[in-house]
Amino acid sequence: MTALESEILEALIRLENAATGATTGQRESVLPLVQRVSELTHALPPGTSPDLLHYLHKRSYEKARFWLQGRDAENAQGNCGHV
Repeated sequence: MTALESEILEALIRLENAATGATTGQRESVLPLVQRVSELTHALPPGTSPDLLHYLHKRSYEKARFWLQGRDAENAQGNCGHV
């Protein structure tokens, strides 16, 4: 995993925790975290996995997190026909 991918994974975990209130017990604003993930996504270099790019561009953040954690097999097929 590259340093940039690691930053994306960290941001995705923070985003999930903020949305569910897992860390603080109450939901937090997710907009700054979504913006950060978007910034990091745009910084990914050519040659980045097409699957990861697909998940991030479609904002399938749980699927992106699974992919980054080596758990891509757990991803269910989406409406677009892509796993």
